[in-house]
Amino acid sequence: MAPPAHSGAGPRSEVGVTATEAEKAHTLRENTGSGTHRVVEMIPPQEASVRRREIEDKLKQEEETLSFIRDSLEKSDQLTKNMVSILSSFESRLMKLENSIIPVHKQTENLQRLQENVEKTLSCLDHVISYYHVASDTEKIIREGPTGRLEEYLGSMAKIQKAVEYFQDNSPDSPELNKVKLLFERGKESLESEFRSLMTRHSKVVSPVLILDLISGEEEMEVQEEVPLEHLPEGVLLDVVRISRWLVEYGRNQDFMNVYYQIRSSQLDRSIRGLKEHFRKSTSASGVPYSPAIPTKRKDTPTKKPIKRPGTIRKAQNLLKQYSQHGLDGKKGGSNLIPLEGRDDMLDVETNAYIHCISAFVKLAQSEYQLLMEVIPEHHQKKTFDSLIQDALDGLMLEGENIVSAARKAIVRHDFSAVLTVFPILRHLKQTKPEFDQVLQGTAASTKNKLPSLITSMETVGAKALEDFADNIKNDPDKEYNMPKDGTVHELTSNAILFLQQLLDFQETAGAMLASQETSSSATSYSSEFSKRLLSTYLCKVLGNLQLNLLSKSKVYEDPALSAIFLHNNYNYILKALEKSELIQLVAVTQKTAECCYREHIEQQIQTYQRSWLKVTDYIAEKNLPVFQPGAKLRDKERQMIKERFKGFNDGLEELCKIQKAWAIPDTEQRDKIRQAQKHIVKETYGAFLHRYGSVPFTKNPEKYIKYHVEQVGDMIDRLFDTSA
Repeated sequence: MAPPAHSGAGPRSEVGVTATEAEKAHTLRENTGSGTHRVVEMIPPQEASVRRREIEDKLKQEEETLSFIRDSLEKSDQLTKNMVSILSSFESRLMKLENSIIPVHKQTENLQRLQENVEKTLSCLDHVISYYHVASDTEKIIREGPTGRLEEYLGSMAKIQKAVEYFQDNSPDSPELNKVKLLFERGKESLESEFRSLMTRHSKVVSPVLILDLISGEEEMEVQEEVPLEHLPEGVLLDVVRISRWLVEYGRNQDFMNVYYQIRSSQLDRSIRGLKEHFRKSTSASGVPYSPAIPTKRKDTPTKKPIKRPGTIRKAQNLLKQYSQHGLDGKKGGSNLIPLEGRDDMLDVETNAYIHCISAFVKLAQSEYQLLMEVIPEHHQKKTFDSLIQDALDGLMLEGENIVSAARKAIVRHDFSAVLTVFPILRHLKQTKPEFDQVLQGTAASTKNKLPSLITSMETVGAKALEDFADNIKNDPDKEYNMPKDGTVHELTSNAILFLQQLLDFQETAGAMLASQETSSSATSYSSEFSKRLLSTYLCKVLGNLQLNLLSKSKVYEDPALSAIFLHNNYNYILKALEKSELIQLVAVTQKTAECCYREHIEQQIQTYQRSWLKVTDYIAEKNLPVFQPGAKLRDKERQMIKERFKGFNDGLEELCKIQKAWAIPDTEQRDKIRQAQKHIVKETYGAFLHRYGSVPFTKNPEKYIKYHVEQVGDMIDRLFDTSA
């Protein structure tokens, strides 16, 4: 056997074997078929012997292992044969057991089925028998009623209901049916009575203070806290809801819904009436109308910002008081303002009360609807709510119609300040209408139309008031006894300005009133700009009518100068009132030159007044003086003419100063302006006359004719229009 070839990697000779390896082994050459030679490495004898022994040892170990595996296989085969024998025996025994057990099992199953049938039959008998005992078992509970134990009571009613259904289906002629029917009806009546009792005992009127918190909370709180409004205690509400649901589902009765709306309707109406009474009591106790503008701080009420009160004629009067500080309407002017403070306080109370009641109705109605949704079935909610709010709503609408009726009567009396109460109410109704419509959504058409009908009535009467006021300004009679003796501002002018000032707070409302009476197609969907132009046109109409009437009244004065002072005062009063408010901007929408026109009228009257002094200054005017040579002796005719000139001037000056001292120009600026202008003219003319004839010997008694120095004349004119001088 040839040893294996060596494939070493070290340096080799030309036949592929290193020199070192040649020393350790014999190298042989074999002739191959291709003519090449292969080098065969020969293992030394010692190493070959070692390797042989190793191989023999391994072979012996393998033989031992093989013998062990052979023995194991034999044992396994024996075990398998034993297991197969056991399993075969077990299978045979199972077959015998099955053949014995199956018949027994079938017999047992039949017996169990029979037992179940017997138990079911007994159960059915017990169930049927129980219906015959329902009346006796539940009679005491039904007789005592559900108060304090509603859960147990409803459980008993459920048993009675099932008994009724059973006897109706299985034994309709049974006397037990009548017995449980009667018991069921008694139980239902007790539940209805309990429903009424719970609603009556626990439904309480909402306090006025809580209502005021509720309606003012949205505007007053930067971080709004929900005002709690608990109509029924939580436990009571749960009982009411359970009774309601039972009556709907089993009672087949809707009478409780009538009970519900009657009780809640009464509470709603009483809550609103209580708020109104709260306003009246607050007014009578404090002397001033209550308003949440100055709320009373309570421990349970957060601090609130003031609410803007509805505007009344008082605001215009306050503005006019400001004008009086500038001389527009002072003591010397003999103010003709009607003292309306007391009456307007009451108007404010009624107006504020009504406006707050409208807001209270909206909030309370919203709250009532939330409560109603829990108690009343969905398909009955709208109808029940409609009935619930009728009394309170009708009361508010009736009060609104009474306000409209009172306004109509006031128009007949030409008491237009009373009509002004319609304006804040109408504005509030329009602002509240979206909430109103949302609250009344789903109610009957007649209910929904009540507020729009009231708004239309108020717009109509408001428009009527505006038109009649304009006509009244135009046609106010010229009564001599009603004319101011001192030529100051006429009562008609002050009242007209008061009225127009009031309209500033209600521009949109007044414009909408006027627009509602327009017959043009564009008026049906008028814009705010359209309303503003209508109101501007109306203001111009009133001011034009006032100017015409003032011109007519001025003719009552016999003295043209006093007539001029009268017109001057009134025109100046109107202009200052327009300038110190937004009226001038509103008038300028349609009449941009109104301010210039009034200034021209004022200047014309000043010039007319100044002409009254011509009869004084004409005596000493240079064109009417005699001409003579300086130093020459005066003739008697010339001396007499100079005397007449002095006397005429003195008499005229004294007469005018005496008369005009009693006249009035309330505006300090205008009064000083007219005095200075007149003083300049008279002093200059008199100074020139005195300089020319003061030293001329026209009389032996010069002090008789030269009664005044130039400065004295100026002082006399400075005391014009001053009754205290």
